[in-house]
Amino acid sequence: MKRRIVGYRQDEERHWVALLECGHGQHVRHDPPWINRPWVTTQAGRLSKLGESLECVLCEQQAAQAP
Repeated sequence: MKRRIVGYRQDEERHWVALLECGHGQHVRHDPPWINRPWVTTQAGRLSKLGESLECVLCEQQAAQAP
């Protein structure tokens, strides 16, 4: 399910985690060539993505388990 990015934090390994409107978090790494997200490396880049949507795997799993 698509959820909007409302903020960011860093995990214990200093990787960036997008905070989603549903309350879940999702890592947003820049790890070329597999994951290409250069915007995550700067504060301006991260701020530019506030309000954009990411797939929330946890919400998808919860929806699939609902009766």
